[in-house]
Amino acid sequence: MKTKRVAGGLFCIAMAAVGGASLAVEPLDIGKSEYDANCVACHGGDGKGGGVFSEMLKSPVPDLTNLSKKNGGVFPAVRVYGVIDGREDVKAHGSRDMPIWGTDYQAGARPAYDDYPSNAEFFVRARILALIDYLHRIQVK
Repeated sequence: MKTKRVAGGLFCIAMAAVGGASLAVEPLDIGKSEYDANCVACHGGDGKGGGVFSEMLKSPVPDLTNLSKKNGGVFPAVRVYGVIDGREDVKAHGSRDMPIWGTDYQAGARPAYDDYPSNAEFFVRARILALIDYLHRIQVK
């Protein structure tokens, strides 16, 4: 009888240890998830422009870790938002190599099977702002 209690107690301790270990996961980083899903192919995992598609493009892929450095130490959030969103066409800038994520996000913003009202523009802005936050965090000091 004692053996069963000891074994049962050890089993409970082992399960608690395993359960506790599984709780030690990294928190969700939406900005990094957006970057990994949409930017890595060209800008690379480190943001320096060495993604697998970078050699196939006409223009060099910018190093996203130096945006603040090139802007006098201030992260150019508004300009970065405009580049990512891209729905405002600026003819003086010429053609774009980078996809227009604003329209891509907009297309996926409405739930396919739900009939409740949703704010697609809010969804687009939230994804872009999460990505901008991540880009701000990877700036070189």
